[in-house]
Amino acid sequence: MYAAIVSLAIVSCKKESNDFVTLSGTITNKNSDSLVVSNPQLGFQKVIKVDENGSFKDTMKVADGYYRAFDGKEFATLYLKNGADINITLDTKEFDETIKFTGAGADESNYLAKSALLRDAFFKENENLLDLPQEEFDTKLNGYVSDLNTQLNATTLDSTFVAGQKADFGRMQEYFKKMHGQKMLIKTKLAKGTPSPLFENYENYKGGTTSLADLKGKYVYIDLWATWCNPCKREIPFLQKVEKQFHGKDIEFVSISIDEKKNHEAWKKMVADKELTGVQLFADNDWKSQFVQEYMVSGIPRFILLDKEGNIISPDAPRPSNPELVEVLNTLNL
Repeated sequence: MYAAIVSLAIVSCKKESNDFVTLSGTITNKNSDSLVVSNPQLGFQKVIKVDENGSFKDTMKVADGYYRAFDGKEFATLYLKNGADINITLDTKEFDETIKFTGAGADESNYLAKSALLRDAFFKENENLLDLPQEEFDTKLNGYVSDLNTQLNATTLDSTFVAGQKADFGRMQEYFKKMHGQKMLIKTKLAKGTPSPLFENYENYKGGTTSLADLKGKYVYIDLWATWCNPCKREIPFLQKVEKQFHGKDIEFVSISIDEKKNHEAWKKMVADKELTGVQLFADNDWKSQFVQEYMVSGIPRFILLDKEGNIISPDAPRPSNPELVEVLNTLNL
């Protein structure tokens, strides 16, 4: 009877799992006085105060999943579940290299930190991945996924997390295989020296219409963009600088908006507000325009360089922000 009572007391006194996450830690060389933990898809955001010594601690209720911890300058990806008690240490001078998670529920976040380093190292070493011959491309990509799997299996992790990671690996492989296949096709179907696909009667911002044939006799640098595309808009100041540098030379700078027709007025307003120069055109059928389709455009901005006869010099030319563009243009003896 006594033994049974003692046993019951022990069971009754067992600590119940918390229905919240405890997040604490110390940030060396802090960038701000707060750490923002968020998941935009879930509409979740928690601001945690960081004291003058870089220390912080707070609790939050979460839905299982991925979150970003932003220190005002950089961010780390966390995997959080209620019941976790995670301590974070990092030095912002070497953010990715020093971040470490300890405590209950920290293993998944540690894995994400290590895989981020692996990813950065891989893509830094393989900047030309999509330009590699098929066999070499397959070897590099499969080796990278194998390394990720090895790292994933090195620690016992949440089964849902593991399943999600493996699914992500598969999606990533398919994405890069598709992009590589497309680039290889571009190199053959749109090879240097072949006649460029044509566009005809695109609306010109200055009035009337313009066709590619109208530009024959000059080199043509084409920018495919849209008003909603932030990377496109970031290229605008660089493009304006290049246009100014080669103003009066034997080259036309042509910007073709592939906005939907409903954004036609937004296009005209942006051209005016940003004082865009060069030849500003509006495509006849946004993404579905024949010119866009024949160039196999899957993402913008996209830049194309043609010679005076309308033949392709580069179907995927350097961006204006890339110093290589000026180097290429200088070789044309404009």
